[in-house]
Amino acid sequence: MSAISPASLTQALKEEAIALGFELVGACPAIEPPGWPRFREWLDAGCAGQMAYLSRHADARRHPSSILPGVRSVLVVATNYRTVEPAVPVAGEARVSRYAWGGDYHRIIRGRLHSLGQFHRRLMPDQRARGVVDTAPLLEREFARMAGLGWIGKNTMLINRQFGSWLLLGALLTTAELAYDTPYESEYCRNCRACLDACPTRALQEPYRLDARLCISYLSMEHTGAIAAEFREPFDSRLFGCDACQEVCPHNKHTPCSPVPEFQPRDDMNPIDLHGVKSLDEAAFRARFGETSLAWAGYEKLLRNAALIEGVRRT
Repeated sequence: MSAISPASLTQALKEEAIALGFELVGACPAIEPPGWPRFREWLDAGCAGQMAYLSRHADARRHPSSILPGVRSVLVVATNYRTVEPAVPVAGEARVSRYAWGGDYHRIIRGRLHSLGQFHRRLMPDQRARGVVDTAPLLEREFARMAGLGWIGKNTMLINRQFGSWLLLGALLTTAELAYDTPYESEYCRNCRACLDACPTRALQEPYRLDARLCISYLSMEHTGAIAAEFREPFDSRLFGCDACQEVCPHNKHTPCSPVPEFQPRDDMNPIDLHGVKSLDEAAFRARFGETSLAWAGYEKLLRNAALIEGVRRT
């Protein structure tokens, strides 16, 4: 079994990944990603804001061997999470970013990768593999581009010609050699500025560079403490996350919808009732949102965001 060729192993893994529900899959070597120096410079410029964990584990992102010693290859997978269009919130309601209004995608992708890892071990019992989602120290968009899944757009998102940027990424790291795909070298953003012009806070200060300190997604879930007055009006009705740069992207206009039930918005998420959020105590918050991505922000941040939205609408 361990004598299987890199080409045969790669083909088998790709077929299994598609069978498990991933729409895109590609392979690339486990090397220092070309975007590493740019990421290091971004950190040094302070653009990560309060996300100190990025700096603490920066060196781990330089090479995937920090995750799996002896790693030779990275199999990058992507799943489409686009479902329905967001409802327009009225007074007393707010919006939740599309990726967060269903089940927690970490659980969904991690489960698929676990099954893919088991399949890998049956084919190559003398090799090691580890599945990771975006909580691991891996520059996954860089590896996705290297694996031929798409290009990194001006809004810093991975964009694919078929699925746009409505993609969630994961990876299976393996000590086995795979047959590598051709890196995605084309770039179809061209002269478009839609994402830059649509950003409510001008967090996209220039193409391909996002200052997280100005980004509503960062402010709504990562930033601790009060939100600066200059950001309160741009928050508008966004309780958690922001899809502004994706919603205007021409590559996202005619992408297919995901059939995965867990990606569909929960009944209480599209839109979400602000009074219901503000009436929760911490235990009720965990009971209601513990299995969703809103749990990342935590109880206090979500209450802060709800109060901010209500305050802006009263002025």
